[in-house]
Formats: sequence, C-alpha cells, structure tokens
Amino acid sequence: MSESKPQSRATPDAHPNRERVLFLCTENSSRSQMAEVILKELAGNRFEVRSAGLAPKDVHPLTHEVLRERGFDTTELRSKALADFMGNESFRFAIIVCDRAAEVCPRIFPFALQTLVWPFEDPALVEGPHRAQLMKFRQVRDQIEARLREWLDNDLA
Repeated sequence: MSESKPQSRATPDAHPNRERVLFLCTENSSRSQMAEVILKELAGNRFEVRSAGLAPKDVHPLTHEVLRERGFDTTELRSKALADFMGNESFRFAIIVCDRAAEVCPRIFPFALQTLVWPFEDPALVEGPHRAQLMKFRQVRDQIEARLREWLDNDLA
C-alpha cells in the first residue's frame, strides 16, 4: 500500500444531507479513531463520521503517529464516550471495530439503523520494542483502510 495521502472521493458540499456513521470500540484510543479519520478522508463529505468508546481512554500516541505518517490530520482527535451519543443522536451505521464492544453493542446501541461488526486486532496490546508496536499499528491502519475502501466501493454502491 502506498504511503502517500489518499485522495478524497467526494468534493465539499457534494452531499448536504449526509448519513451518519459511528465507529465504536472499547477504549476509542486506536482502531475507532483510525477508522474515523480514514473514512473522513476517503469519503469526503459523503458521511458525518464519529467514533466513541465504551470505556474511553486517551488517544494512543502511535495512533497519531501512523495516521500523520500517511498525511492524515489528527489535530481534532479526542476520545469520546458512547454515553455522549446514546439517546442524543441517531446513526445510519454503527461500525464496531473490536470484539469486546461487539459483545455488548447489539443490546445497548439501538439507535443505529444498521450495525456492522468489523473486528480488528488491538494494536495497543502489542508489547515489546517501539518498532514492533509501530509495525502493528501500521498493519491495523492499513487493514482498516482496505476494509473501508471495500465498503465504499462495493457495499454502498
């Protein structure tokens, strides 16, 4: 996969009535954050994109690093709790990116029209030298981007 910044698929204001997407993970520190940033870039203004966690923690520093090395803007990344959205907002898609959240979400996330489960390994669980951790974060970032591209190209066509 190229290390250059992906090109947006939509132009600004192309979709004034955007559908809403929420990426959900346990901690909202890596996978859901990556998915939020990558979908915003790939889809332009096609969607209004958010991410949240069941038990949010600070955004992992390597999440920022692997996104920035591909040219993604991470200045607005911050962890958000699912509770911030429950009962306040509705979403067309709730996309769950971790197994632990998938176990709980079908019972607690009824305000999404469609729930998708795309579990990815948690790169924050990798122990060892910085290089090994960075490689796992890159791998997960690339897997998320590939899955989002597939979804945009095929599932939503």
